[in-house]
Amino acid sequence: MTTSRGSISAWCIDRPVATLLLTFALVLLGLIAFPKLPIAPLPQAEFPTIQVSAQLPGASPDTMASSVATPLEVQFSAIPGMSQMTSSSALGTSVLTLQFTLDKSIDTAAQEVQAAINTASGKLPSDMPSLPTWRKVNPADSPVLVISINSHDLPGTQLSDLVETLLARQISQIDGVGQINITGQQRPAVRVQASPDRLAAIGLTLADIRLAIQQSSLNLAKGALYGKNSVSTLSTNDQLFDAEEYGDLIISYKNGAPVQLRDVAKVVNGSENAYVQAWAGDVPGVNLVITRQPGANIVETVERIQAELPRLAAMLPASVELSVLIDRTTTIRASLHEVEMTLLIAVFLVIGVMAIFLRQWSATLIVSSVLGVSLIASCALMYVMGFSLNNLTLVAIVIAVGFVVDDAIVVVENIHRHLEAGLDKREAAIKGSSEIGFTVVSISVSLVAAFIPLLFMGGVVGRLFKEFALTATATILISVVVSLTLAPTLAALFMKAPSHRPHDKPGFGERLLAGYEKCLRKALAHQRTMLGIFGLTLGLAVAGYVFIPKGFFPLQDTGFILGTSEAAADVSYPDMVDKHKALAEILKADPAIQAFSHAVGVTGSNQTIANGRFWISLKDRGDRDVSASEFIDRIRPQLAKVPGVVLYLRAGQDINLSSGPSRSQYQYVLKSNDGATLNTWTQRLTEKLRSVPAFRDVSNDLQLGGSITHITIDRRAAARFGLTATDVDQALYDAFGQRQVNEFQTEINQYQVVLELDTQQRGKAESLNYFYLRSPLTNEMVPLSAVASVDAPTVGPLSISHDGMFPAANLSFNLAPGVALGDAVILLNQAKNEIGMPASIIGNFQGAAQAFQSSLASQPWLILAALVAVYIILGVLYESFVHPLTIISTLPSAGLGALIMLWLLGQDFSIMALIGLVLLIGIVKKNGILLIDFALDAQRTRGLSPHDAIFEACITRFRPIIMTSLAALLGALPLMLGYGAGAELRQPLGISVVGGLLVSQALTLFTTPVIYLYLEKFFHKPKPTPALAATQ
Repeated sequence: MTTSRGSISAWCIDRPVATLLLTFALVLLGLIAFPKLPIAPLPQAEFPTIQVSAQLPGASPDTMASSVATPLEVQFSAIPGMSQMTSSSALGTSVLTLQFTLDKSIDTAAQEVQAAINTASGKLPSDMPSLPTWRKVNPADSPVLVISINSHDLPGTQLSDLVETLLARQISQIDGVGQINITGQQRPAVRVQASPDRLAAIGLTLADIRLAIQQSSLNLAKGALYGKNSVSTLSTNDQLFDAEEYGDLIISYKNGAPVQLRDVAKVVNGSENAYVQAWAGDVPGVNLVITRQPGANIVETVERIQAELPRLAAMLPASVELSVLIDRTTTIRASLHEVEMTLLIAVFLVIGVMAIFLRQWSATLIVSSVLGVSLIASCALMYVMGFSLNNLTLVAIVIAVGFVVDDAIVVVENIHRHLEAGLDKREAAIKGSSEIGFTVVSISVSLVAAFIPLLFMGGVVGRLFKEFALTATATILISVVVSLTLAPTLAALFMKAPSHRPHDKPGFGERLLAGYEKCLRKALAHQRTMLGIFGLTLGLAVAGYVFIPKGFFPLQDTGFILGTSEAAADVSYPDMVDKHKALAEILKADPAIQAFSHAVGVTGSNQTIANGRFWISLKDRGDRDVSASEFIDRIRPQLAKVPGVVLYLRAGQDINLSSGPSRSQYQYVLKSNDGATLNTWTQRLTEKLRSVPAFRDVSNDLQLGGSITHITIDRRAAARFGLTATDVDQALYDAFGQRQVNEFQTEINQYQVVLELDTQQRGKAESLNYFYLRSPLTNEMVPLSAVASVDAPTVGPLSISHDGMFPAANLSFNLAPGVALGDAVILLNQAKNEIGMPASIIGNFQGAAQAFQSSLASQPWLILAALVAVYIILGVLYESFVHPLTIISTLPSAGLGALIMLWLLGQDFSIMALIGLVLLIGIVKKNGILLIDFALDAQRTRGLSPHDAIFEACITRFRPIIMTSLAALLGALPLMLGYGAGAELRQPLGISVVGGLLVSQALTLFTTPVIYLYLEKFFHKPKPTPALAATQ
């Protein structure tokens, strides 16, 4: 009887109760961990990003860029670990985006940003209403939730106040929430609309009104009365709270009679910003556009918000309607559900193949048990490592189905073979598992070696695939242990010898083996031909990799579309509202849309009136007939029919690497120290790209057509009256800047008092002739026309962008169907050369395109690193420099098959396809290991010639090779054929694996024996002593 000592399999066979209980413990840990795993679309891989906002109402884009953005940029540039700094300055606002390296703590970055703001505060304009503020948010991120609030009874200002105080503030405190943009917000304010002719008649200026308002409404400390027996706090009616009270304000006396504010101005309860509006579909209201903090789990964040919504909604008046318009987690959950279904399909397909080949339910159930235990136990390791259930980790488990059953198949098939030879169950289990133990370890360890380079990939791609690689590795290593412990134990208990009756017809496996044997004899008889086929395969694989179109990540169909509208730079606010309503009517009629909201005016991330924002949610993938990209292509011509406005659309992506909002999917940035030259060449490049068919929706953010009314100050004339440029600027700011001159506080909020000219005159240049300044020398009224003149209107930018403190212009574009990002990069560089762009203008890709360029350079090294890692592991295992080469010779055909299948199905070579190729390195070399391991043992123990040894290896190991290859193929097939949410992300990986397995299986069963014989001939040693000998 065979001894059971010295083998883990034998130990488990002799202790079935212990083995089964330990296995049960593994399963129990996995079942406990599974529901605790967080859900996410992808592993956390965002750059830590902070957005800084600064306001100076009425300041021109140039003033904001030079006096606000630049001092802040100087201080921010000293913060360590910052990888990118951009800014955009428009009328009255500057937004700076600071992106840090992946290893930078966002909390540390936030502290350093606040310190930099404090340092820069002394160099910022003194009349800024408040210091710049920051948030941990990436403005390029898609919102995770859009909530619509409207009311048919309440005015917009009251509704906005309720939304801000009762909803936005409390939601912003929820863990994971990054920023809440209240689009369409009309914050309550008292607006003082002065009449310049009335002021002139009484002898007052706007500065007099401003000073009177500032002095008449205060909220200061008053002290307390400390008596002998009590203390009484002092309180006064020092604040004014509404237009009625401000209208009664006495600002001067004329001929002994008081002059009230309402005598020279129209005082109304209005909104702080009169040029903003939002809609849910075509219903006016207020929208909460909620984004998450970088690194926060999307699903958990949205669940926390939705859990609070019923309580918050109950606090609103009955006339207010609240509804969730867009929920990003719907498609995330649908995508994960699709992967889970794919996993189940893969499991059932693999089990079906086992049943067909083994033709014994006990053997099939043993393999199924190993598969189930390994997959469930992997959840426990995922939980320990802090991973989430996301598209990549679940895909890793789906792919691992084929790997996991490989180990079990090899063990069970070898035990099955010994049962056929007449051994009893226990002896067959011990001998079969001990013979194949080293092979199983070799297959799995060399497979894990292929994942090692993924763990050392840098950047975002490395972060994304770290969880993928470790999840697959953990599942494979668990399967090794379970295959060498549980499988032999169950085989010894339940597996029976197959019963073959004399009249039985040969099964499918026997007929397949007989056909292969005939073909193998012919291949070994024509070894040079087979070697030539191998060489041709290697050459075609290299050529295919060089010429196949390259991409980054496939565009996802998340069911969410982001839109940016753009009109002429000098468009009026009412005209922009009308254009948005026309665009909304077209969107409303499209059957693929479930809901949408839109906004115009300076609100949220929108900085100019000439731009607007759309947030569009599509129906579930099964309820619409087009993908997100197809929807954009379909509706683009209809939207183009609206005159004077362009709506740029892009599909929201789970993988977002940009640092700011963009009109289209990809960004290219031009920088120069000469703004005028930059503007000229940006326009030329934009027009050139629009003429290239590969590009769609090409635009830039210059918006140079803004109307500028320039006022020239006559400094000599002003000096004669004792006036300065500051006096003129202050007067203009009072009149046209919607200047916030005071505020009043309630228990829950603060509200502004806004000073401006009356609505009839503030939009006209002629109104400059109607107001006066007071001379500090004579105290007489001086008309503005006496010290300044109005020039002819000119044009200028609506916004000014900086990148790394240099003037910058951002180009954005989508790609035509079938165009790979790698081809677009080449075409864009060609376009630059064709227009002769000077070297003084520096251009570089941003976001996904930038990450693609980085990953493209590292792709060949990643493949080479995987090959080297596998070679080293195999060399160590076999104590040979030669035999690993035989095993690795199986890989070129797999690479060729993957490239051919990608090309046939119109897919570019994306990162997901690259990962599929790396997986193939681990999968396909298994065939070589099974053959070489048997052949070496036959030569050493039985003295067979290399020819006879490799021939017998091919025949004996044919069935496990076919079974394991089919298992891997069927595990990847559902990914390749996947349909539904998230399928476009998974398909390239499945296509690579299926194509590689089909071609490699057809070739390596014939080329590998030939290469083995050639290498034996040239490198044969009389007394080979492989490490294998020590394990037998």
